[in-house]
Amino acid sequence: MYLLSTIEQDRAKNKKRLWAAITGFVIAVLAVFIYLIFFQSAGPETTLERFVVPINSDQSIASTLEGQDFIKISIGFSIANLLREAGTVKLGGYKISKSMTAWQIAGVLSKDPYMKWVVIPEGLRKEEIAGLLTQTLGWSDEEKNKWINIYTVMDFDHAEGVYFPDTYLIPVDEAPLDVAKRLRAKFEEKFAPYAKETVTENIKWTTLLKVASIVQREANGKEDMPLVSGIIWNRLLKNMKLEVDATLQYVRGDLGNGWWAPITVAEKQINSPYNTYKYTGLPPHPISNPGLSAIEATLHPTETTCLYYLHDSSGEIHCSDTFDGHEQNIEKYLK
Repeated sequence: MYLLSTIEQDRAKNKKRLWAAITGFVIAVLAVFIYLIFFQSAGPETTLERFVVPINSDQSIASTLEGQDFIKISIGFSIANLLREAGTVKLGGYKISKSMTAWQIAGVLSKDPYMKWVVIPEGLRKEEIAGLLTQTLGWSDEEKNKWINIYTVMDFDHAEGVYFPDTYLIPVDEAPLDVAKRLRAKFEEKFAPYAKETVTENIKWTTLLKVASIVQREANGKEDMPLVSGIIWNRLLKNMKLEVDATLQYVRGDLGNGWWAPITVAEKQINSPYNTYKYTGLPPHPISNPGLSAIEATLHPTETTCLYYLHDSSGEIHCSDTFDGHEQNIEKYLK
């Protein structure tokens, strides 16, 4: 009996030692995590730097922070973000410093970014771009209207077509006028390689941009663009009316069905230099903001004898040298 009692006492002591060890280990781990989250910073630098949460990144935000030396170890931020119940960090730009702890950085990233991503697709008119900017940057109706009617019409050649389609990271407090300058500066940067070629080809850059804007709206994707370009140039060189719906859609505007809703027979009688069913030549300004593919296709059109084209229900293009051939294509592919 005495021996059994001694064994039981030893077991009890061992169990207490084990629990004490486990408790000590847990406390130590918690202490390390608390230090990582609340007390450890990556460095003494207090200068605020820009940290960008990119679009379509395969790397986690915690790993990115660690990789850019804003935190010592990624798990510290992950736990801090979880404890704050901050949820998903919004895409955009934030101001943080290397002197901040993971807890402080998680606090900054739980708020709205001071810079936001704006993705501008190819082929939009400036009113559509203004809508995207207003939605993302929180512009008022007054700011939106000024962007459309004042800041983008300060000179004739920059009224449309030069607000380049791209992905932008824009400060939410940037003045609308400066946003217009930003988009035009991107156009100048992207268009520069083609500007020299327009001189070589003896084409005004404004003429090139007008044609490119039509190609952008009329083609059904990049594959179509060189052929559509070739046909438009053929009609211009023959002094034929372009008779393209996109220019008429531009002058008609949005009547409630969208900016690019199909035109009606009655709308073909609109009296405007943008109505290429009534007037020969190009419209006064581009009708959209084209991308590089449309610009390249305009400079390097497909050599063709076609003067007419249409797209069938599947989006495939069919062209013809003559109006009779075009009517046959209409009967064959559209009726």
